[in-house]
Amino acid sequence: MPDRRNIPPRAWQRMLSGRRLDLLEPSPLDIEIEDIAHGLARVARWNGQTKGAHAFSVAQHCVLVERLVADLNPRLDRSARLMALLHDAPEYVVGDLISPFKRAIGIDYKALEERLQAAIHLRFGLPSSPPQMLKILFKRADHLSAYYEATQLAGFEDTEARRLFGAPPKSGVTPRLIPLPTAEAQALFLTRFRKLYTL
Repeated sequence: MPDRRNIPPRAWQRMLSGRRLDLLEPSPLDIEIEDIAHGLARVARWNGQTKGAHAFSVAQHCVLVERLVADLNPRLDRSARLMALLHDAPEYVVGDLISPFKRAIGIDYKALEERLQAAIHLRFGLPSSPPQMLKILFKRADHLSAYYEATQLAGFEDTEARRLFGAPPKSGVTPRLIPLPTAEAQALFLTRFRKLYTL
């Protein structure tokens, strides 16, 4: 029996596709959209503290953010919208750590998430990092999504959500959020990805 003390700690995860993704040095060759969709559909937003029979998944959140990005800037091209859809894709591996928890433990996950994001982007023919203008737009849509999720699903009062995430635009349609079963959230994400990726 090998002496386990001499074996370096494992920093990779086996995916259902059979790929082995190294979290410290992720390769685009080890990334499959089916693994991303599978993982994101099983990661709950708000640590699962939402109304309904099902969690509101990161997969649904990503689809919502892509929709909000398109509402905020209808002239965006396919690659920008695909980057919006994939904005939280690293969470298929690292999970969705809520901001208060990240602050409480004092660990910066940014570098790890950025390496994973760059590998994901390269896998699907996108720039390793979005331009600053798109990052700002994605953050605005992410905050809008958080506002809608907070007020419709997570029990926040409107005034508190506005203070934390900003006010929604006065024009436009307010999305009605319904948490989906895992398989439906996964299919929704994959359908949206395939539409954007094959345009």
